[in-house]
Amino acid sequence: MTDRSSDAALLDAARALDAADPLAAHLDAFAEAPGVTAYLDGNSLGRPLRDMPEKLAAFVREDWGTRLIRSWDEQWMALPMRLGDRIGEVALGAAPGQTVVADSTSVLIYKLMRAAAAADPARTELVIETGNFPTDRFLAEGVAAETGLTIRWLEPDPVHGVTVDDVTAAVSDRTALVSLSHVDYRSGALADMPGITAAAHEAGALMMWDLCHSAGVVPMQLDAWGVDLAVGCTYKYLNGGPGSPAFAYLRHGLQGVLRQPIQGWWSAEDIFAMGPEYVPSGDIRQLLSGTPPVTSMLAMQGMLDLIEQSTIAGVRAKSQSLTDLAVRAYDEVLAPLGVRLLSPRDSARRGGHVTIGHPDFRDVTRRLWADGIIPDFRFPDGIRLGLSPLSTSHVETITGVLAVRDALESDDD
Repeated sequence: MTDRSSDAALLDAARALDAADPLAAHLDAFAEAPGVTAYLDGNSLGRPLRDMPEKLAAFVREDWGTRLIRSWDEQWMALPMRLGDRIGEVALGAAPGQTVVADSTSVLIYKLMRAAAAADPARTELVIETGNFPTDRFLAEGVAAETGLTIRWLEPDPVHGVTVDDVTAAVSDRTALVSLSHVDYRSGALADMPGITAAAHEAGALMMWDLCHSAGVVPMQLDAWGVDLAVGCTYKYLNGGPGSPAFAYLRHGLQGVLRQPIQGWWSAEDIFAMGPEYVPSGDIRQLLSGTPPVTSMLAMQGMLDLIEQSTIAGVRAKSQSLTDLAVRAYDEVLAPLGVRLLSPRDSARRGGHVTIGHPDFRDVTRRLWADGIIPDFRFPDGIRLGLSPLSTSHVETITGVLAVRDALESDDD
């Protein structure tokens, strides 16, 4: 059994940080989960807000139950664009008219990736990294097969992620699209979005970012940094709930130029013309296909209000405080047990989660879940400590790390 002498100091430090936390009041905005002592998986599924049951009931009672189909004209028709603009303003650094909420992450990545692949027939390569999230890689392979593109695979450092130099060495006048994740889903490594985007543009390529692990926790400036296309989910740090729809960003200069492949009636220039041929809308609505999932757009709206009140810079500051404390706790109680740190040590180089590794972590995770400590296991032997800033305290973070230590030692007994 390891020395427990640092436990009290870690908990005291966590209490002091919570006492000084300017965002601490928001912790009460989230619903309690009976039997859960530490929820460290907010980077996979954010907690629901406490007022969601009443908001859902009001939606059924009023918007749907009373207004019925009139709600389409009164609010729902514009909701994908209105909510997209809100996400753009609060979390993305994107001016209105460039972000829309629709479909799943996979469907939106396909739409944008397929459109970018066909933008310039003279460009025949798509650049993506071997460790990107499976959906991104699988879709890249499918788009390449459909269009005849060749994939150029990057193999970056698994902890520190893709660099500007990695991209510069891979792009050329043959590159149609570079598609990368802003925050690595495994290590939490934070990519240099402005630098990598500039490197792609220097070669004349389009740049697309997967924002699933950064939207709502890491500040960004999509407009100022010249990003062409981006997709992100809303059920992690935007707390939209399981299966909530994704969002897509398409900068103004590419609207009406790129053409997405799923030509549904909602992206038609005149939705209700029911004409004989498809004419796409010239604005961001061109990325829609079918009827939007209105009910699934409800939960994230309250979270966007909280982020706006806190500011994305304030959310980022608490995120760095939480992950710094987790790394300190790792050093003091987990490293002596042979646990590996699989995330960048510098908080400026990582997103909202810290990943640690040990051969016994699959069994450890099962034991932790049974005890009400909920981290996230990632194959083959990693635990991600997903610390969603508005719903996670410093004490909760330390409680979780100490529980990992205790479960690991119990596993060795």
